[in-house]
Amino acid sequence: MPNPKRKHTRSRRDSRRSANWRLEPVSASTCSNCAKTHPPHCVCPHCGFYAGELVLPKREKKGKGKSGGTATKEQEK
Repeated sequence: MPNPKRKHTRSRRDSRRSANWRLEPVSASTCSNCAKTHPPHCVCPHCGFYAGELVLPKREKKGKGKSGGTATKEQEK
C-alpha cells in the first residue's frame, strides 16, 4: 500500500475538500392545475395531479364538528 512521502498542510487538505460543499439546486416544475412548484416527473403534492390528470385524490381530514360523528335518536327521525 503506498504511503505519502510528506505531510500535506491543513490549507492544502482543506482547499481540496472545499470544492465539494457546493450542491446544485434541484430544478422545479410548475403544476398545470394549481401552479405551485413540485419536483419534475412527480405527482404534485399539493393537488395530486400529474400531466393534467388526477392521480392521487386529496384526502379530507376528519374534523370534530358539532355532531361528533354519532347521531342521537332525535336526529335519526
